[in-house]
Amino acid sequence: MPIAVDIDVMLARRKMSVGELADRVGITPANLAVLKNGRAKAVRFTTLAALCEVLQCQPGDLLHWEAEDTVDEDEAAVPVDASAPIPLA
Repeated sequence: MPIAVDIDVMLARRKMSVGELADRVGITPANLAVLKNGRAKAVRFTTLAALCEVLQCQPGDLLHWEAEDTVDEDEAAVPVDASAPIPLA
């Protein structure tokens, strides 16, 4: 995923556990783990704001963009020559 989550870095800097952060933010440890491990598809601004408030940081300290190195198999398509004739059965 091109958006990387750096919650681990901020937790280490603040010497805070995942459980403590989850309690202080008001989300479940399981949901925080999904976000922390990069499996989340979205994050609410209210959750991001709460994370920043508790961790005393900016959103950019928690999230950053990375270029994708590989192409997923679903995205890897064989190029099609549109000018090639289509065989009729």
